[in-house]
Amino acid sequence: MNNPLQQYIDLYTGNPDMVQGNHGGALNQARDKALERLLEARRLPDRSDEGYAKTSVAEMFAPDYGINLQRHPVTVDLASSFHCGVPNLSTLMAVVAVDRFAPTRTLQQNLPQGVVVCSLAEGVRRYPGIADRYYNSLASRRGNAATDLNTLFTQDGVMIYVPDGVRLEKAIQIVQLFQGDSPRLAFRRILLVAGKDSRVAVLKCDHSHPDSADFLSSEVIEVIASEGSEVQFYDLEESAAATRRMSQMFARQDAGSKLTVAAATLFNGTTRNEFRIDCTGDHTATRLSGMAIGSRSQHIDNSSEVVHRGQHGHSDQLFKYVLDDEARGAFEGSIEVAEGSRFVEAYQSNRNVLASTGARMHTKPQLLIYNDDVKCSHGATTGQLDDRALFYMQTRGIPLDEARRMLMQAFMVDVVDTIALEPLRDRLRHMVERRFASADHLCDASCRQAE
Repeated sequence: MNNPLQQYIDLYTGNPDMVQGNHGGALNQARDKALERLLEARRLPDRSDEGYAKTSVAEMFAPDYGINLQRHPVTVDLASSFHCGVPNLSTLMAVVAVDRFAPTRTLQQNLPQGVVVCSLAEGVRRYPGIADRYYNSLASRRGNAATDLNTLFTQDGVMIYVPDGVRLEKAIQIVQLFQGDSPRLAFRRILLVAGKDSRVAVLKCDHSHPDSADFLSSEVIEVIASEGSEVQFYDLEESAAATRRMSQMFARQDAGSKLTVAAATLFNGTTRNEFRIDCTGDHTATRLSGMAIGSRSQHIDNSSEVVHRGQHGHSDQLFKYVLDDEARGAFEGSIEVAEGSRFVEAYQSNRNVLASTGARMHTKPQLLIYNDDVKCSHGATTGQLDDRALFYMQTRGIPLDEARRMLMQAFMVDVVDTIALEPLRDRLRHMVERRFASADHLCDASCRQAE
């Protein structure tokens, strides 16, 4: 395989004006440093790199995808891309068609005063103080060549800013869609800044039409949880088998902040999710969870890193997988407690079920503790469905297939319960049930129809 990174470097150096366009400020200022780092790295991460034992980012980016550098209008049929709603969950919704931001009328009419939810390109122009301070501030420090490649080519995305003391009652929903008959690569970006003592919940849904071409999503999410803020971020993926996704989240928690992140991969092709959370302040609370349901030849990889730099912090990580057929899963997670970060409690658990002899799971939990006066634990288990439970259920008249589905659904309950938004939590239970009932059917998405 030729070096896939070089083709992107050549594309940028041959068309810098086209990529930069009229994007001033933070977007373009970050590109020079990203290019410099890419030239030093010379390649994207592959299976020879630490943390990438089962997923090669280089292979994901190797195909020749089309990139919308000239910012041509993108047409997406919302009705055919997602249908059903999340009952009783009223959201402020925006759509990202491939990599172009489009607010709905509901968002424009109901956004509270002072709250910003807009195109990243627009936000850089209208709110330079926010963009210059926060854009790429986390990703540039904690990222790698895949992050820098996203920074180099990002032309649009979503900016969310919640001022100090504002507590949003409605969740912000971002629906990201792929559709079309030609291969395409989208560089997506989300910047979420929660001010002091603010509260915000964000629901992001990734979808691609099952009859569409090959797609690749390169996504970088930056979350700043300021002092005393409460941030919830939920990420649901229901993509077609031909879709690949590389998603990287970087979060910073200031003193007294609470951060909840939950990711659910229900349908996909190849997915690599990375979570890097810095608990920089004292008395932070972090809950990170993920569920992955794989069948056929799906590949699902989650990597987490929670670093405690303050005192009296608390974090919980829980990731669960159910893999069937020839599906492949991977999880590598770590907890780091820095020197001087006393009285930290941090826990990590990865539990997996292999529902077939052909499914495979790779897991590697880690602890890095650099002081005493902490309570930390980690663990991982991988097994099969309980034969005794299956036998008992069959003796009570439950068919084998139904018994297997019931056990797999029950296995995911505690991950679903980490979701604080009750309507979304109830809807996700139903989505998980449908997923196990019809492994070959890309079920209706969890998004409300745009109004």
